[in-house]
Amino acid sequence: MNELILVVDDEPRIVKLARDYLERAGFRVAEAGDGPGALALARQQRPDLVVLDLNLPGMDGLEVCKALRRTSDVPIIMMTARVEETDRLLGLELGADDYIVKPFSPRELAARVKVVLRRVQGGMRDSGLIRAADLEIDQNGHTVMRGGQPVQLSRTEFNLLATLAQHPGQTFTRTQLVDRLHNVSYEGVDRSIDAHIKNLRRKLEPNAAEPRYVLTVFGLGYKFTDEA
Repeated sequence: MNELILVVDDEPRIVKLARDYLERAGFRVAEAGDGPGALALARQQRPDLVVLDLNLPGMDGLEVCKALRRTSDVPIIMMTARVEETDRLLGLELGADDYIVKPFSPRELAARVKVVLRRVQGGMRDSGLIRAADLEIDQNGHTVMRGGQPVQLSRTEFNLLATLAQHPGQTFTRTQLVDRLHNVSYEGVDRSIDAHIKNLRRKLEPNAAEPRYVLTVFGLGYKFTDEA
């Protein structure tokens, strides 16, 4: 383990705490205290994961996340002191892979970094090509084509789509999808899945308001349909 983690926060105490625990867990750590600095470091050093505070001065974490997503699929974990669910879901909709709420346990942060990296690096274990309707999902190359045209998805969105597409017609609850994506047992309902589904539909569906591929099973969860 020698992955580079970029920690972005304007509070030196938080950065030091995160750095100490991440280095203790075997990671290399780079630091930035504002958005422009984070983007410059991300371009120069190409980190394996970004831990990004939401409430940055000048250029906030949502703007940084959006800018990163224009050119990179680097995994992003948002840190936020805001308790409103809409703030967290907006970060996920912009392409963040996970979030952690301040004040947080540094041990939990290190664990979440490991989980997200394992998910990204391991990807979907089953190899092969999934063809459904006019979609082509390449699990080895982590690419999606719709009608012969590429669809740009984040890694989390890709893994979510591949999980559903591997079992067409099968309904997955939110909890089951969290378990599949995070490789951990989870109790309760994680509404972040709804944000990822919304983002996936916006990119994948011809009409996100009337989804053709990823359907809602009301009261239960989501399923993939391979009907043309």
